[in-house]
Amino acid sequence: MAREQMAEDEPTVRPLDPIDRTILRLLQEDGRASIRSVAEQVHVSRANAYARINRLIEDGVIRGFTARVDHERAGHGASAYITLKIVQNSWRTVREKLVTLPGVVHIALVSGDFDVLLLVHTVDNRSLRELVLTRLQSIEEVLSSRTLLVFEETDLVVGD
Repeated sequence: MAREQMAEDEPTVRPLDPIDRTILRLLQEDGRASIRSVAEQVHVSRANAYARINRLIEDGVIRGFTARVDHERAGHGASAYITLKIVQNSWRTVREKLVTLPGVVHIALVSGDFDVLLLVHTVDNRSLRELVLTRLQSIEEVLSSRTLLVFEETDLVVGD
């Protein structure tokens, strides 16, 4: 029974061929690209491109389509990476609390000198200070934190 449950929790990995990888790159560059445009660029029919994109969505390879935001222009002038050391075996509890915090856009459980890495965008340094010193430090399972201010960001489109 335990093995069956583990198998259900593990994602199905289907190998991607060069056309799939190119489609992913094109959609990462422009998530609003038309099926026709994608099909032309990868030299397949529109029906084939449509079927491939749907399969990538159904398989969970494509998790959604989003806008890439300039956080500063959107009114979030302060960005930071925050590292956390947490109580052993408290990841699920901590994650549930972190997802509710304002400005948190990425949460990762990592290995190394700390346990969790957050990326946050806040209106200003005062809001960042409030998030770190009041909200994060009030989470019982958080043992310590370190804040790294982001001075400049460059978005990269992941290639194949």
